Amino acid sequence: MVQVVTIPARQALKLLPANGHGFSDKTYFAFCQANPDLNVERTAEGEIVIVPPAGGESSYQSCEVIAQLGNWARQDRRGKGFDSSAEFILPDGSALSPDAAWVSNRSLGKLDREQKRKFPPLCPEFVVEVRSPSDRLKKVQAKMEQWIANGAQLAWLIDADHQAVYVYRPARAVETRRGIQRLEGEGPVKGFVLQLRSIWQGLR
Repeated sequence: MVQVVTIPARQALKLLPANGHGFSDKTYFAFCQANPDLNVERTAEGEIVIVPPAGGESSYQSCEVIAQLGNWARQDRRGKGFDSSAEFILPDGSALSPDAAWVSNRSLGKLDREQKRKFPPLCPEFVVEVRSPSDRLKKVQAKMEQWIANGAQLAWLIDADHQAVYVYRPARAVETRRGIQRLEGEGPVKGFVLQLRSIWQGLR
């Protein structure tokens, strides 16, 4: 008899492995490989989180961020850009996928080829998350704090519905910018400028 588990619409489903201790990094990677149609993350407590796919507009907005970041990274040549399909194993044991990320060549150079081909065990220096209409703001903000706590030097949370960007930095209060048309990078991504007009417009 096959048991079917239905995930509530646009809600994440959390699972805890039978051993109660969570998967090792190796087993977790194998689990993700065996379920390629699922968007999966792992909490620091070892819970497996199945995340529903993004809606069309949020996907488009993320694509805009990725395209601009990727183009800049290729010209800048100090690091590499990553899209939302990349997942990183963070120091606290969680495994998260940002909507866009940038990792310096120096950090990548510390990894061997196998680590680069799987889920890199590092925290990107720069991450971007695009809030979906179904995302609770406090939950996404908590994820941003987690990125910073694990070593990200700069993180942007883009809330397109309200034309707002929340800027996160280590040991500093969150800065909120509203109604801006461009956002300049700093620190690890100094020189990067994100044009926001197309992101604010969405699919309209």
